[in-house]
Amino acid sequence: MNNSVSSTVRLIGAGLRALLVLTVICGVVYPLAVTGIAQALFNDKANGSEIKDASGRVVGSSLIGQTYDLPKHDPEDAEEAAKPDLRWFQPRPSNGLGGNSVNTQYSLVVSGATNKAADNPDLVKLVTDAKAAVVSDNSTATYEVRPEDVPADAVTSSGSGLDPHISPEYARIQVHRVAERNHLDVEQVDKLVKDHTSGRTLGFMGEPRVNVLELNTALKALAGS
Repeated sequence: MNNSVSSTVRLIGAGLRALLVLTVICGVVYPLAVTGIAQALFNDKANGSEIKDASGRVVGSSLIGQTYDLPKHDPEDAEEAAKPDLRWFQPRPSNGLGGNSVNTQYSLVVSGATNKAADNPDLVKLVTDAKAAVVSDNSTATYEVRPEDVPADAVTSSGSGLDPHISPEYARIQVHRVAERNHLDVEQVDKLVKDHTSGRTLGFMGEPRVNVLELNTALKALAGS
């Protein structure tokens, strides 16, 4: 009987010691080591790839898109359609899996696409209406956007619905409108687009792209708004 109790006590003691050691290693040492390495070697990415404005204020992440809309007349009216603030470069549409009231900067409750077929009547109407809006919004007295000039990313959402990038082509057709609305020279705004255009990853993967948040942050600094 005494041997049995003694063995049980030893087993419990060994288990508690193992629990304590593993808790310290896995719950304290390992997380601190990983966090330290991430902060030392990948500080920007470890902190969420934050983008800051000229004053040092964090305005968002380079990994997640944002919308640039005018304030609603009635913030509590869910039926009132948001209208784009045409002073800014506009991102891709964010027609994803549904709206929400938590992340009001990009109207998705979860990341994902609608998976509608190319001949789906609802999708066709969305694309047709979006193309007409792009042509109308970006045509100025001195610059006309033709329907055939509108790239696909201007009228369709990405697979995630949170794409922070647009194509250089979509950025360029917005240049005249942005310059006019901000009282800037077209050459100045066009240079901003070129300066914020990234090439293919490693020279061959993906497509050239423009991060909209980074571009608009630079535009804000240039326009002084």
